[in-house]
Amino acid sequence: MAGKFELYTDKAGEYRFRLKAGNGQIILASEGYKQKASAENGIASVRKNAPEDARYERKETKSGGHMFNLKATNGQVIGTSESYTTTAARDNGVESVKNNAPDASLDDQS
Repeated sequence: MAGKFELYTDKAGEYRFRLKAGNGQIILASEGYKQKASAENGIASVRKNAPEDARYERKETKSGGHMFNLKATNGQVIGTSESYTTTAARDNGVESVKNNAPDASLDDQS
């Protein structure tokens, strides 16, 4: 099963999206957007930037976990991963985003 973007409205009324892998696991989540069109632009940006390894900022969390941000060409963060226990697991998450995002379908739940 292919990955998919879910576009939804959070409790504060903002639009957000998350990218799920084929197994249903969330592999990338967005910030909140005031406008639906802005969230849709964010999804388009993830699709465009996901294949480029240089767009990933790999980081260590304060608690010693590992995570990554996907950044647009202007350096703005367009998606954030969960926290992983190892760098290998984080790197697998990066690869999953690279593989799933470009052709992921959109499930608009907003």
